[in-house]
Amino acid sequence: MKNRTIFPAVRPQILSAASVGGIRESTSAFGKLLDIRSEDDRFGKKTWEDAEAEIQRLTLDTALKKASLSANDLDAMFAGDLLNQCTASTFGLVGFRAPFFGIFGACSTIAEGFSLATFALSCGLSLCSVTASSHNLSAERQFRSPVEYGGQRTPTSQWTVTGGASFLLSAARRGQCSPLAEIVSLTPGCILDGGISDQSNMGAAMAPAAADTFLAYFASTGSSPDDFDYLFTGDLGQEGSALFKILMKNNGFPELKNHRDCGLLLYDANDPDTKNGASGCGCSASVLAARILPDLASGKIRNILFCPTGALMNATTVQQGKTIPGIAHLLHIKAIGR
Repeated sequence: MKNRTIFPAVRPQILSAASVGGIRESTSAFGKLLDIRSEDDRFGKKTWEDAEAEIQRLTLDTALKKASLSANDLDAMFAGDLLNQCTASTFGLVGFRAPFFGIFGACSTIAEGFSLATFALSCGLSLCSVTASSHNLSAERQFRSPVEYGGQRTPTSQWTVTGGASFLLSAARRGQCSPLAEIVSLTPGCILDGGISDQSNMGAAMAPAAADTFLAYFASTGSSPDDFDYLFTGDLGQEGSALFKILMKNNGFPELKNHRDCGLLLYDANDPDTKNGASGCGCSASVLAARILPDLASGKIRNILFCPTGALMNATTVQQGKTIPGIAHLLHIKAIGR
């Protein structure tokens, strides 16, 4: 297996993070951890698409304020979403006047952004932002049908998160806040196609890519799951998480007691609409910002692997009955000085 793990010469520090959630996200047990909570899922806007753009603006503005920095300090912005041509990112960040890179990795977008920001910082840039968002109703309108249609949800369906997060990364301490954590290494993912064509079973479509990236990381570093507090996957949900563990077991890792899936951490387990878990670019991004990084900063946890997962499809490929390839990018993140 080719060595895919990259160790940056200078470890990027995560200076600050900000998270936003919609009604369902805000009223769950997870909601108390969010920086901003919406009362109507519209965030003061007329359309769902404009609401998602506002999620991007709100999170980056809040992350900058937390670090006592401004948009003038940004050398580059990396941002993505699920809408065609990354329009939520475009319209949400148009006012920041910093170099912009629109990216797409489906629900793995936040990890792709961290990877690209790490490369940029290694080339001499000083401060980069990474933003990812999703909105349940804008995603439903684009990929399926408006919720007013009342289509029946299958047991394997996941609920697209209304929310998102922004992060500030720097090669050295900036602003007035203490860094939350640092990126030790990253393992970019490869596209894997497990033959799944059911858009209501994206967890199963993404699980092979998640297992492949973790196996690549362990092979290249000589480490094992027990070396980490937690192994976080992005949004495999119940179905995908079960398949992920089977694939890891078949490849020599039978016990994954420290595995946690962001899609299963965000919503209440007794919610019938979200029982199989969350999905969307805002899923792993908001869990990282609102829960994982604060735990690293406080010393509650010290050493984690964070691997968001993505289903690489669009509305056209689904209508044509094509399979859904998966992608998963892994970040090794540690608490500062630990």
